[in-house]
Amino acid sequence: MYLKFGKVAIRSAQQNDINNLCNWWASGEIMAHAGFPNGLSTDKSKLSQRIDAQNKDLLPDNQLIIIELDNDYPIGEMNYRLKSDGVFEIGIKICVSTEQSKGYGATAIKLLISFLKNEMKAKKIILDTNLKNIGAQKFYKRLGFKQTKILKDCWADQLGNLQGAVFFELKLY
Repeated sequence: MYLKFGKVAIRSAQQNDINNLCNWWASGEIMAHAGFPNGLSTDKSKLSQRIDAQNKDLLPDNQLIIIELDNDYPIGEMNYRLKSDGVFEIGIKICVSTEQSKGYGATAIKLLISFLKNEMKAKKIILDTNLKNIGAQKFYKRLGFKQTKILKDCWADQLGNLQGAVFFELKLY
């Protein structure tokens, strides 16, 4: 996959993205909102196998995607996976803090939504975010997602702090 609008492109993750992905996921600052304030250690070998499988089209319904600017500057990552017939779950992180709040995430998600609707025949897209992440909630609502559920104190982060989640959906029919 490779899609571009303006200076933002989204593309399938490649082997040369492994170090960036592992560094981003290991960062507690980047991963705190997802419940990993200590970051995540990632098995590079397993990540390499996943990227190989998706690029050989063995995982068409479960993709790891890189967001980049000007075709060569990776700033974040996205993913999608098929949950049920026509329903895809997505996630996004702009990992380079200096590139956040510039509209790149909105462009990336719009590109992904178009791809999922037109190429994967998605009927609905779902996602969730941390209850405390008010900025993300506003962002998703601006993109047309509807809030479907709020769960308070439904999971504990790495430090044992209870967290809540807000669920959204975007119907495409």
